[in-house]
This record gives sequence, structure tokens and C-alpha cells, in this order.
Amino acid sequence: MFQPLPFSIGLRYLRAKRRNGFISFISMASILGIIIGVIALITTIAVMSGFQQELRDRILGMVAHATVSGVDGPLQDWPRAVAFANADKRVLGAAPYTETEALLQGAQRRGAILRGVLPETEPRVSEIADKMKQGKLTDLKDGEFHIILGQELALLLGVGIGDPVNVFISEATVTPLGALPRAKRFTVVGIFEAGAQEYDLGLALVHLGDAQRLGRMGEGVTGVRLKLVDLWDAWPVARDLSQRMDGYYHVRDWSTDNANFFRALKMEKTVMFVLLSLVIAIAAFNLVSSLVMLVQDKQSDIAILRTLGMSPGGIMRVFIVQGLVIGVVGIAIGVAGGVLLATNLSHVVHFVEKLLGAELMPSDVYYISGVPTAVYASDVAMVAAVAFVLCLLATLYPAWRASRTDPATALRYE
Repeated sequence: MFQPLPFSIGLRYLRAKRRNGFISFISMASILGIIIGVIALITTIAVMSGFQQELRDRILGMVAHATVSGVDGPLQDWPRAVAFANADKRVLGAAPYTETEALLQGAQRRGAILRGVLPETEPRVSEIADKMKQGKLTDLKDGEFHIILGQELALLLGVGIGDPVNVFISEATVTPLGALPRAKRFTVVGIFEAGAQEYDLGLALVHLGDAQRLGRMGEGVTGVRLKLVDLWDAWPVARDLSQRMDGYYHVRDWSTDNANFFRALKMEKTVMFVLLSLVIAIAAFNLVSSLVMLVQDKQSDIAILRTLGMSPGGIMRVFIVQGLVIGVVGIAIGVAGGVLLATNLSHVVHFVEKLLGAELMPSDVYYISGVPTAVYASDVAMVAAVAFVLCLLATLYPAWRASRTDPATALRYE
């Protein structure tokens, strides 16, 4: 394809003035279509990657990278598990926790996950201390039965700082009157906002000691939560920790706990990539049209080249080079424009908001009020590769048709 003669002739055809201006117009339309398609695809994938990263960061700010919990009951030797974890260089922090489903009653009733934590060790594994809107995580005191609620949960319960909340758990207490659910009155000392509905609406925090008393767990805990240097090592690190301890343990990591959510995000990103690739495919069809008309316009030139000894393969390479140069120019401009637009999309959105005098994604409606973007080299390379393959495929039929030109028929009326 890149032999000197076919390559130089293909480039010369690109530089030469066309006798048919409509062919030039179709060629420019093809380049423009490729540019628009590549820009749209890169920007869309960057936005979806940005939202995926933002949601993952918010979720991982509230959950541990990995957890090791007991199989048939509370984990009793959790101090040993914490010591093992802290001795591992791959672990940034470890903290015990308890977790159970509970019914919370204020002015209204609402079900939620009741999590018992140690205020002094919880910041090692989560960012809950940085999410506090009112109060502090350290306001949870052992034996004082304080509780911290998610912002939406507090609104639905109709409670605020200092208000009482009755907490009921499913474990029953046997009394002369029959089995009654265990209950305890807690006092609201803090409200947090994680930015994820699952936690703002469904999570309540209490001190680990209070949770153990309520659940009658003794010194046991549900498990140990881990924060790692590399979150992608969550599963092997948690598994290694459980294997170094005596007994059987249940190991989970952040990817399995939220598998359906992240699988849905990945599927959505893939579907959008396929759909927007059709824009580039349409531009490639325009490239086919322009090259077919160019082949028809250059019939006499092709015939002369054939009579001078150029093989059909050489003729094919002439027009493949011409089509690929058009495609590469469009791809290069599109990649540059797409990366530039994706990295500055937040500024563009702010400009549009000022122009319209309205907020496109108001914070009181959406959890993510901005437009986060994440431009990955692998995504850009994938877009460029798909566009290049489509442009290459678009050149094959016109080039093959040019190679089938009969010199005698083409020169008969010249």
C-alpha cells in the first residue's frame, strides 16, 4: 500500500483540483462526518467514564474495599484479624463493624441498615467523617446510645439533631407476654450526606459497643472492613487474610457487593459506544460514495496507468491510500477536538448555563450536579481504531472497482 509509486499517485490525486466540484464536496462532507462522529464518541465515552468514576468513588467512600466476616455467627477474634491486616503492606486500614437490618421510628417509620462502628478506627476504612453535614463522627460515645443518620433518612423520619429515634431489630426478646422485638431509644447527634441514595436513605451509624449490646453479640462483631492501597487487589488480599486465620470466614469485596450496579454501567457504556459508532459508519459510507465517483472521474488516468504497466493491485493501493488519508485526517482532527472538548466540558456547560440563565443539573434534584469527565487513553485509542477500520473497509470496494477497469474500454472515446 505504501510503495512509492501508488502512495505518491494517491497523494497527488488528493492535492489535484477536481474537475467535478461535487466530488470535492462529498470528500469534505466525509471528513466532516468522521470528525463529528469521533468527537461525539470520545466526548460521550468520557462523560460516561466520568459518571462511572464519580459514582464508584462515592460508593467506595462509604463501603470498605473488602470485608472478612464470620460464617456461622459473630466474629469473636476480630482484634487478631485487625492486627493481621495492619501488618500487611497492601492494607491502608482495618476496622471492625456490626451490621443488621432495623426499623427506625421518629415522626415516621423507615427501614434502614444499622451499622455499628468505632469512631476512632472508622476513618481508616471510609470517608464518613468527611461526609458529615451536622455533628461529628466522634459524637458517637459508647454507652450513650447516640445515632448518626443519612440526610434523606433523617428527613423521612422527621428528626433532627437532639431528637429521639426508636430502633427495632428483628432479634426477639422472650417475655411473659411473648416474643417482642428488641428496641432501644437513640438520640440523633449527626447527619451525613454521602451523595448516593443507597446510603443517604438507608444507613444509620451507632457506636460499636451500643450495637453489640442491642444485638447481644458480646464482644463479637459482624466482621472486619479493609481499605487497600490498590482497590483492584481487594479479593486476593481479603482471601489471604482469611487463610492466615484459624477457622472459616466469608470474604467479600467491593466489586461483588455492587456487581449488578457496575455491570449495568459497563453495559450502558458499551451500548453507547456501539450506537455512536454508527455516526462514524455513516461518514464512512459517504467516503465510499466520494471514492466511487472519483474512480469514475479518473477512468482515463487509470487506463493509462494500466497501459504503462501498473498492476491491478497497484491501482487498488492508489485509491486505498487516498481514502485512508482522508480518513486519517478526519480521525486526527476528531481525536484532538474530542479530547479538547471532553477535558473542558465542565467549562462549556457553565457557559451554556450562564447563557440560558438556568442550571442544567440542579443540585437539589440530582446527586451529581456537574458533568464529570474522565478521558482514558485506552478509550481514545479504541475510538480511533474503530474509525480507522471503518475508513479502511470503506475504501476496499471503490479501490477494487478501480482495479477492474478495462484500459481499452476506458480509452475508446478519449
